[in-house]
Amino acid sequence: MAKPRYQQPSSIKVGVIGYGGAFNMGRQHLLEMQQAGMTPAAVAEIDAARLEVATADFPGIETYSRVEDMLRKSNVDLVTIITPHNTHARLARQCLKAGRHVVCEKPLAITTAECDAMIKDARRSGTTLSTYHNRHWDGCILEAVKRIRAGAIGEVVRLEAHMGRWSKPGDWWRSSKSIAGGILYDWGVHLLEYALQVLDGDLAEVSGFSKTGFWANQTAWKEDTIEDEAFAVARFSSGKWLTLCISHLDSNPKRGLLEITGEKGTYLMDHGQWEIISRNLRGETKRVSGPNPKSEGWRYYQNLADHLVKGEPLVITPEWSRRPIHILDLAGRSAAQGRSLKATYA
Repeated sequence: MAKPRYQQPSSIKVGVIGYGGAFNMGRQHLLEMQQAGMTPAAVAEIDAARLEVATADFPGIETYSRVEDMLRKSNVDLVTIITPHNTHARLARQCLKAGRHVVCEKPLAITTAECDAMIKDARRSGTTLSTYHNRHWDGCILEAVKRIRAGAIGEVVRLEAHMGRWSKPGDWWRSSKSIAGGILYDWGVHLLEYALQVLDGDLAEVSGFSKTGFWANQTAWKEDTIEDEAFAVARFSSGKWLTLCISHLDSNPKRGLLEITGEKGTYLMDHGQWEIISRNLRGETKRVSGPNPKSEGWRYYQNLADHLVKGEPLVITPEWSRRPIHILDLAGRSAAQGRSLKATYA
């Protein structure tokens, strides 16, 4: 049974789990929820110093050092989880079972099985589960989808997503494979979410490849360091395919975040600019480019508020959020097993 709708956005009391100093994301999430009309109510954070910062940022907000206490004592309706990746599933399920709506910072979780369990808990409790894919509304992907759907490069054949440089992973939790999930799980989730807006067809199978060891003895994480480089190939029932490569070994980084090849041209997408490269039958090359529009990430929490108040369709559903995780999960298992793996979810 779904929970009743709220009368207005301000009726939705919101909180965050995690108010760490990195990127000041706790403050940013609460501000964005507030801008969508919702009411900041609670913060749970194990660092007492950061709770003091939260109180300064939002005078009167309730603060808790334990999630259990927040769920038992606070009237918070919606909780956003801003903690390391390997804690998302456990904390989300705890909140869902307590009848709270949940947003997870990306990625939703690390494994497909974790996503499945979270989705099942949300359905049982009649609560909403989503992932903070605010980059779904980045100007670069909005422009790419618009131009590609208008036929700018003809029928799409393949999509290459990549990010890399020759660099030592930072000595923090995002460089720990057991905590972060692997090198593909940070920016790779964003790039896959972009890609899945462009490609059609159901996911058929995934192959994964990885290289580990070069940086392992040069970081504090040693054997637990994320891979030096990982590469995934996903094939779709439409006949299209995508590749994803994230690397700390790339001495010749590729142009663009996405390179989308069609029958009539190639679309290069960066955050700031787009470029279309095409050739005619005489072998002449044409290049056109331009700036991308501003991002509209505010639409994430606005859509969530409209969903909870007005019943508007949720854009970033848990099933949509599971799609990139399923690709990453299959890629990691494929790399370990040395064979392609069939997809369970489209």
